[in-house]
Amino acid sequence: MVLPLVVIDVHSLVEENPDYTITMDDVRNWESRHGLVPSGSFVAMRTDWSKRWPDEEAMQNKDAEGVNHYPGWSQEVLTYLMGERGITAVGHETTDTDPGLSTTEDNYALEDYVLRQNRYQIELLANLDQVPESGAIVIASWPKPKGGSGFPARVFAILP
Repeated sequence: MVLPLVVIDVHSLVEENPDYTITMDDVRNWESRHGLVPSGSFVAMRTDWSKRWPDEEAMQNKDAEGVNHYPGWSQEVLTYLMGERGITAVGHETTDTDPGLSTTEDNYALEDYVLRQNRYQIELLANLDQVPESGAIVIASWPKPKGGSGFPARVFAILP
């Protein structure tokens, strides 16, 4: 897959609130600076969460009650990006599309939504702080195992 890369940077908001979910204001702010999110693009949410890797405890960020605290997508944004903008894929630095508060309750509704739209997602992205918000191309490659529900991907960007 060779796609235009859109990086929506919410890392400073995540620093203030690890349970942050991306909002339409974040998308509108990106579009006010760069134009409409291109159809067919790969939209990545930059949270800088990947800097916690490979510490699994830091990635899950559980509190004393065992509740996960990490950022995620919102239904409103995914619906807009897939329905209105016609994107091909989303990516993020966390282990899940859904925020930690949802995954603690075994709720993966957003991941299910992405896949039901016949789109794909890539988790555990890294180095989003090293690519521009707009103008790069992302290349994603992976094996296609029969009946597999998930598998590793190789993802890299070509900068303008």
